[in-house]
Order: sequence, then C-alpha cells, then structure tokens
Amino acid sequence: MTSDDLEIDEPDIKALWAKRLSTDGFVLHEGDGPYFYAWCAPEARADAFVAALAALDQRGTPYGVELSELRAKETTHDDLALEDVRRLARAHLTKKTAAIEAYAGITLRSGEWLDERLKSRGEAYKTYTWEVPMQFSVYDPSYFFPIRYDFFLGAGPHAPSIEAAAIAFHTQADVEHILLGLCAPDAGLVTTGACSMCFPWVAHLEANATYHADAAAVARDLALSWIHLHDGYKMGLLVGLSLDELAARAFAAPEGTRVGIATSLEGVQKHDAEDHMARKDAPRGPPFSPFAREGVRPIRPGDEVLSREQVLRALATPPNALLDALEASAAALQDDEWRAAEPLARQAIEARLSGGPTYELLHTVEHRRLIEQHAPYHVRRLPNGGVLLATHPFRTLWPLWSNALALLGIRPRGAG
Repeated sequence: MTSDDLEIDEPDIKALWAKRLSTDGFVLHEGDGPYFYAWCAPEARADAFVAALAALDQRGTPYGVELSELRAKETTHDDLALEDVRRLARAHLTKKTAAIEAYAGITLRSGEWLDERLKSRGEAYKTYTWEVPMQFSVYDPSYFFPIRYDFFLGAGPHAPSIEAAAIAFHTQADVEHILLGLCAPDAGLVTTGACSMCFPWVAHLEANATYHADAAAVARDLALSWIHLHDGYKMGLLVGLSLDELAARAFAAPEGTRVGIATSLEGVQKHDAEDHMARKDAPRGPPFSPFAREGVRPIRPGDEVLSREQVLRALATPPNALLDALEASAAALQDDEWRAAEPLARQAIEARLSGGPTYELLHTVEHRRLIEQHAPYHVRRLPNGGVLLATHPFRTLWPLWSNALALLGIRPRGAG
C-alpha cells in the first residue's frame, strides 16, 4: 500500500499519510488490526458469542448472522432477535467445523463508526487453521487510528504531549471497551482474552491488553508466553490449558532456558513476520501444524530475556502479591511528562464534548512516538473477580510485567 492508494484529495494530508506509511513499524495497512481474541470452553461458544454481540453491537435488533462450515457454502440469516441468534448459534456450533459471524457496530471515542465482524468457531479450527475460538478484528486501522481529530482550541499551548495524551486516551479506552465487550465478564463464560496489533494471537507479554476471568490466574500471561515462545505451540492451542498445566510445561524445560521478549511493537511485528515465514514451510493442507515455528523462538537484537526460573518463581508468588506489584508497576511507569499532560488532555476532551471551539488535529509520527514511549498502563480489578491489563496498541505489556517482576525481586531491574 502506498499513499497513491489512498482516496485523499488534500495534498498535505496525503503527504502526511505517505510519511506515516513509510515509517518503520507503523502499521496502517488494511487488515493490520488491532485484533481482539477470546477463549472459552467449546460448550459455551454459542452463549459467549451472543453475550459478546449484545455487549459490543450498538445497533441492537434486528441482527444478521452468517453460518459456515469448513469446505461448505455459507448461509445468511437476517432480521433476527437476539434469542434467535442464540438458537442458531447453539444448533450450529455443535459441529466442530462450524463458525458463526455477525457484524457489530461500535462508536469509537473519536466519533468514528466501526462496523466489523465478530466471529466464533468450533473446536476443529484449532487444528485446521490458526484461528481461535472468538475474535473481533479491525481490518481498517484508519478507523481506529484516524488521522484527524477535533481538538479543543482553548487558550493554552498546543503541546504535542497533550495532543498525544488525548489521542491515546481515546484509543486505549476503545481497546478496553472492546476487549471487555468480547469477553463479557458478566456472562462468566470467557476465561482469557487479549488484544494486539498482530494476527494470529501473540504471546501475552507482547500483547497490549489481556483479560483473565479469575484475577488469581493473572500469571497465565507469563506461562502462556513462555510455552508459546519456548515450545513453539500456537497460542490458540494453549489458551485453554489450566495454569497448573502451563506451569508443568514450564517446569519441564531445561534449567537455565531463556526466551526473548520483544520490547516494542516493531520488534513483535518482526518476530511475527518470521513466524509467518516459518509457517509457510509447514504442511499446506489440513490438519495444519500446531506449531508457530520449530522450537524456541530466536532471540533478536533488542529483545529482553525471560528465564525459566523467573517464570517459575512468579508462578509460585501469591496472586495478590503479583497484582499489587502490577499496580505498583503501572504507577511507576507513568513518567512526569505524561503525568503533566494527561489532565490537560482530559480537560480538552471534556471542553470539546461540551461544545467548545475546536481545531483539526493531525495524528503525526511525533504523536505516535510519544504514545509509544509514554502511554500509561492500566491494571483494572473487575467486579466479576477478573482483571484487565491494558495499554495503547502501540505498546506491549512487557514493560509492565518486567517492572513488576523487578519489584518482587524475581528479575533484576533493567535486565536485558
């Protein structure tokens, strides 16, 4: 994709898009996310799909759904009440090769209208493709990361840090809303979820948000990441395992074994591209390989290392101590520049919503770099007993976890 592919008339806007598209690691191509993933038990797939549809879609009835099976033609059903969707989903998803889709319309904080597909799949998909049980994908990132924002004019300085904080506030709120909508905590069906800019599901430490229905199982982020990066299994095959099963697999690894964790979105994407090339060498017909790659993922320059022993020590740490450390880590990682900018950004957003005068803010590479370096981390303990860890899609959860492990004395501070 180049700037010539964009249907934009204004030369200055088109030039800015060209600059963004040419920036390393700045994904703005169609189909590049963010992607939202969720896992629940096979017998709960239909009801979890309906719960997510009700939570995400702002249009309400009537609903339209598409039913499909592997190697079979799709059928569509329109003008449905929510209970009709439930009835169809329950009947259809009894087949292991079945899938169901529906569009969910969401108004983003920026004012953009997002209309994307919510999908749920039968158990056979985990061996026939790299798909996961439930997914909501943003295929056109220009909706999620619009280039233009209406920003409150005000009387003060228009510092890039304040503008970046306002942009990040919108996007991060959207991420948390969509992931929680997909996981529908009140329904109590989804056990684990995640969001990232990569497809398929990546290691939780390299995602930008994760959800756990049981906050006491928050260490699954570490265990899932370890097994995916060390043993090579696709995340879609691991997310249904219990914490004890994951811990046993980590314990079985040789002493002193290490894996590399990407420290930036660009690093995650480079690893993801290498895994994609590795998958091309796998068998091309079903059943597909359960592996994302063969063996331990190579440690790239710039990666930080996580050892088997650090994972096992974290898994042995009381869950409340882990959660307290994560909350302390989130507070410690919010630096002075962002701490000063965020309240002013919130004031500007409130003034705009109250009808104050605005100017057109262009989302630039400078804003993006500020978000990459400073966007905050949130640790939300939820009413259902779950927990949500989240940051902006241009960051990963690794700094949050790395600092938390350092606070607990499990990992040296600043270790590479």
